Amino acid sequence: MSGVRGFGFTEHGGLDRLAFVDIPEPTPGPGEVRVRVRAAAFNRLDRFTLEGIPGVEVARPHVLGSDGAGVVDLLGGPTDGLAVGDRVLLNPGIWDGTCDECRAGREALCRSYRIVGEHLQGTATSLVVVPRRNVHPLPERLSFSEGAAAPLVFQTAWRALRTVGQVVPGDRVAIVGAGGGVATAAVQVAKLLGGHVVVASRSAEKRERVLGLGADAYVTFDAEHPLDRVLWQESGKRGMDVILDSVGTPTLPRSLRAVARGGRIVVIGATGGPLAEVDIRTLFWRQASIRGSTMASAREFDEVLGHLASGRLRPVIDSESPFDRAPEAFRRFGEGDLFGKIVLRGPGV
Repeated sequence: MSGVRGFGFTEHGGLDRLAFVDIPEPTPGPGEVRVRVRAAAFNRLDRFTLEGIPGVEVARPHVLGSDGAGVVDLLGGPTDGLAVGDRVLLNPGIWDGTCDECRAGREALCRSYRIVGEHLQGTATSLVVVPRRNVHPLPERLSFSEGAAAPLVFQTAWRALRTVGQVVPGDRVAIVGAGGGVATAAVQVAKLLGGHVVVASRSAEKRERVLGLGADAYVTFDAEHPLDRVLWQESGKRGMDVILDSVGTPTLPRSLRAVARGGRIVVIGATGGPLAEVDIRTLFWRQASIRGSTMASAREFDEVLGHLASGRLRPVIDSESPFDRAPEAFRRFGEGDLFGKIVLRGPGV
């Protein structure tokens, strides 16, 4: 069997484990589509996958990358509305379509839910096979790189803020963190939903770029000026109605102290650690809630795609690199000036 070259790893570990790897050439089965990748994008999830996520086994060698855009290369039998050569982007969330949650339109809760690049071979290669329902026309206004930069972060932000966080016009919405892909998407989503958007960061360097995305305020925090205090002051001592927290251990206890009565803290990640202590008294006295969210349903993804097609939401690209510079591109995650998504052009592009 012929193979394809990808970028990923053969053994879990640190950045020294990154490598170009060879995997079997994927062939689409019934109801599947093979896409020739023109652009892929990395997420912080790729760092965790490289390091090894407890309970998640991956076939090795493993190709990284959850996001991708390209052209239809091969169809696995009849697939309505698609033809070889069509420009498409991929929804990286894979569900079985048969369980009770899927039949109810709650695909993100599917017990068999998997993510391209985490549980399955990723997009940092030349050819990717996914189910037909995960292949969407690339909006005309988007380039392949922009199409690759959008899917995971925008669906994550959309579900977290609209569905789980229940943001309504006038809500005070705080986003903890400024430069990551989800943060740049969340600013736009929260503003689109009518929120008063406050971004909290440890650095003031990204202030103008964040405000340029539509944020209403930008605050910085440190040991002397902790997160809860600056958000409490910014809210006029009323608290934030919704706080989007992807950091975890160092920020979640302080997010709780900054939340309004009846407010919602939505947790979408744990880049700063997975365990945190919270004051339960604050939780019940303010009648607040801490909610988890990840990825999105098929309907939510379609909603996001519609806003991307109209230009109401726009992907933010930090950098774009050729395939053979993948190791250097991936190391951008460790640089403090990161702002938006890291995009990798497909092999030969």
